[in-house]
Amino acid sequence: MRFRIDLKIFLFIFLFYFTKQIEIYTIIMLFAILHELGHLLAGLLLGMRPEKMEIMPYGIAISFKLIPRDYNQKIRKGNLLELKKIMVALAGPITNLLIMLIVLQINSNVFLSLQILYSNLLLILFNLLPIYPLDGGRVIKGMLHIFLGKMKADKYCNGISFITLIIITFISSIAVYQAENIAIFLIVLVLWGIFIKEDRIYERRNKIYHLMKKI
Repeated sequence: MRFRIDLKIFLFIFLFYFTKQIEIYTIIMLFAILHELGHLLAGLLLGMRPEKMEIMPYGIAISFKLIPRDYNQKIRKGNLLELKKIMVALAGPITNLLIMLIVLQINSNVFLSLQILYSNLLLILFNLLPIYPLDGGRVIKGMLHIFLGKMKADKYCNGISFITLIIITFISSIAVYQAENIAIFLIVLVLWGIFIKEDRIYERRNKIYHLMKKI
């Protein structure tokens, strides 16, 4: 399995330390790792093999190898692999939800419990945003792939991601002005970076698809 560290994580550490929010960032990163371990466990249980692990400013990203058997087994206009991807994507937020339920049952230290609940709630809301490749975007893309096929899934998912980002940017601009919280600004920047990267990939695939149609 390949391993990589995104160097932007050091910039995030510096900025959160400078703005005296390093404690909450550390807690969020801890549960982001547990979130990703939920993805990993789900993938392993479904017979998928991890291919790459990357430490990002917002946690760990794990990708899995393509298994031809799953890809060739059709489900409507998609394949079994898409169904597995949906289940793996949901495993992360479910992990954070389980952590919250456990903390609510224990409830020993109120202040620590609130920090844990807050961190995991943020991770759930962040990851379930319908922006690919976040978990919410993966679920939507997988479902669209199964029912509409790959090209339409890519197109609609890209559009949904863009519209969601526009709405989030507008709301976040107000929130940053009111709360004067740099964390909100950084999160929006990360989301735009993710979208731009995936949009370029989509555009390249779309060009190749249209070229293939002309042949």
